Amino acid sequence: MAICGRDAGRVEDAARRVGPDAVPIVADVSTLEGAAGFARDAVAALGAVDILVANAGGPPAGDFASVEAAAYVAAFELSCVSTVAMCKELVPAMQERRWGRVLAVTSVAVRQPLPNLILSNTARAGVTGFLKTLAREVAADGVTVNSLQPGYHETERLRELAGGDVSGLAAGVPAGQLGRPEDFGAVAAFLCSEPARFVTGAALQVDGGAYAGLL
Repeated sequence: MAICGRDAGRVEDAARRVGPDAVPIVADVSTLEGAAGFARDAVAALGAVDILVANAGGPPAGDFASVEAAAYVAAFELSCVSTVAMCKELVPAMQERRWGRVLAVTSVAVRQPLPNLILSNTARAGVTGFLKTLAREVAADGVTVNSLQPGYHETERLRELAGGDVSGLAAGVPAGQLGRPEDFGAVAAFLCSEPARFVTGAALQVDGGAYAGLL
């Protein structure tokens, strides 16, 4: 397993917590070359990559009035182009080996835009379109492409967006509580497994029932 981050100390600490098989790589996937470079470095370290989990951080908060047009470029590079770049580097080899998994972490905002997150709402929808198209193109090669749309989980990102206090957010979740990271991880692990071989092109919300739409 290879993981990346922009800060060497933080990514090395994360790798230690994951376990001895985790390879820390310093990379900034918010740029095209950074994302592609991480993919190449992962192949160099591991020999091959069969599973890609694309999980770049989200762009800054803001609404239409407060966000400048130039900010959309950076948001797309981080939340959309980074996934495209890593797929371009890794998916062809998966096709050759006739087995592979691509899983992107997006947001329930793809189905239901979230207030004050116009950059994320826009860029996440874009990457979802890319993933759906890619899934149909590589399905016959044994490669599945899916995305997960998290709702509210107890993470540092959620605490940041909530100003440090997440105590009131569970009220909007039918399950009556915030999700745990391990809840999300279990669903991700399934989609990356062999039993999920016939699941591709899916965009699955993991949100405790928060999304109220029919589709």
